[in-house]
Amino acid sequence: MSHLKANKTVQLSHGGGGKEMNRLIKDIFFKAFDNPILRSEEDAARLHFSGYTAFTTDSFTVAPLFFAGGDIGKLAIAGTVNDLAMMGAEPQFLSSSFIIEEGFAIDDLKVIVTSMANELKRSGARIVCGDTKVVPRGCADGLFINTSGVGRIINNEISVKNLQDGDAIIVSRDIGRHGAAILMAREGLALESELTSDCASLWPIVEQLIAANIEIHAMRDATRGGLSAVLNEWASASDVGIEVNESAIPVSSEVSGLCELYGFEPFDLANEGTFILAVPQTSVAATLEVMKTFCHCEQAALIGHVNQIKPGKVILNTPWGSRRFLDVPQGELLPRIC
Repeated sequence: MSHLKANKTVQLSHGGGGKEMNRLIKDIFFKAFDNPILRSEEDAARLHFSGYTAFTTDSFTVAPLFFAGGDIGKLAIAGTVNDLAMMGAEPQFLSSSFIIEEGFAIDDLKVIVTSMANELKRSGARIVCGDTKVVPRGCADGLFINTSGVGRIINNEISVKNLQDGDAIIVSRDIGRHGAAILMAREGLALESELTSDCASLWPIVEQLIAANIEIHAMRDATRGGLSAVLNEWASASDVGIEVNESAIPVSSEVSGLCELYGFEPFDLANEGTFILAVPQTSVAATLEVMKTFCHCEQAALIGHVNQIKPGKVILNTPWGSRRFLDVPQGELLPRIC
């Protein structure tokens, strides 16, 4: 009987640097993430880069660890891959560090690591180094994961400072699903139709857009702060005005219902597989065609335009003919959503 089978939960000894830790790393992490670079077992991965490289890091503390449409492992990989993809960079190498609370179920850890391995396959990225720490009960709320990633920049023109007057604003799919799914999981809500997080790696979509020579001025995944945060950041960074039409923004009935119930706005809720693009007006048709044909973005929609009416501000046109500023979300609507 293996050590991991005998111990059904993570023990402090699994972080002690001895036999138990070695078995944990070999039996779970190395088995799931196996590749020649990781297999070398050096203190640091030996990598080769050419040209411009994007580098990002993120930590994941989502609660609960498992939710409809994903778990903390899938979220960690998709989140880091997406940060690279939004820079026009091909995800290549990732690190992954685990802070595990004493008593965490070994079976749950295996499920999470397997989820990470499966999500890696969607982008072709590889985990090439990592770290494991075990802390006493009550110090980590189960499991925290940190991932860092590097990727080769293919399109070097994408920037929050690159929006231009007349640019079209496109959203890849319906918004607010991740925040709503986390809220539903925490509150134990049961809906007649299944609401799942949009958690997904976006590199396959971005790769198709780049391959089609779509001119992209700006691109960002709408995570914490949602659509509102991204558009306001763009307006400020590029010193432009952005005008969007509420009726054009795709929102599922489930998300709308939860927002009405809790007093939220879908524009403020987090996403983990939805992104926003700014492209020239002349590129709108080609962009939507690529996204809907090859990238499973059937709900991709043109939602607004860049102008100089109110530089630094985002204006929302409502279905009733009124207009209002779409401000940056205030406070923390849903803590620990990623």
